[in-house]
Amino acid sequence: MKKATALIVAGGKGTRFHPYTEIIPKPMIPLGNEERPVLEFIVRWLERFGIKDIVMLVNHRWKYIRNYFGNGERFGVRITYSIDEPGGYTNTGGAVYKAYLDGLVDDLALIWYGDILAKIDLNNLLTFHLEKNSEITLVVSRKYSVPVGVAELDQDGKVKSMVEKPVLNINATIGVGVVQRSVFEGGIIEKLKKDFDFMGDLVPHAIKMGKRVYGYIYEGDWYDVGSLERYKKINENELESEFGFQ
Repeated sequence: MKKATALIVAGGKGTRFHPYTEIIPKPMIPLGNEERPVLEFIVRWLERFGIKDIVMLVNHRWKYIRNYFGNGERFGVRITYSIDEPGGYTNTGGAVYKAYLDGLVDDLALIWYGDILAKIDLNNLLTFHLEKNSEITLVVSRKYSVPVGVAELDQDGKVKSMVEKPVLNINATIGVGVVQRSVFEGGIIEKLKKDFDFMGDLVPHAIKMGKRVYGYIYEGDWYDVGSLERYKKINENELESEFGFQ
């Protein structure tokens, strides 16, 4: 298997967790009976699949993360930190590109957003990416639970049926993917500002420019810890068991 470096996107201000994120960065929000940070679940999952080189893409209160994880030795991995700089490449896409510019990634990178938990078989994901000769592979789930109720109306506006928080059968991106260095070649960076989003800006431009972009179907459950509302609905006991902490 070709060597991959994991880039964990962990630099956002976490406005949906305000005011807690005034004190603690969102990826360090505690989960489970032992109150381990979200990032620890991710780091330990990466290590389980032999991914030892991890770069934390950080900004907001990043020293809190560094003081907990250090160089990664106690987790069996090697961790470095890439910090957003004023006037440089920022946001999720810019942070990924900066890691390449700074020589922190050779070629193959596994992108993982720091507020997403999923039991993805990373060997299968990377094999899929390489066999497809893909430049960007997005992990997509067919299980997406709408956070609100959905009503079906007739032509007169009368409610015919109501489903509370239905699960939609769509290909929803979940904040995990694989990237090759070549995706940044061919003028794509010149079409983007220095502050650009990975999913919202880089991927659509890559598709328009004819880059090879594939979707890897993930059938399992996944957890979005991106907001306080979603955080409160997580069954923390089940989560610890699923990720091997019990």
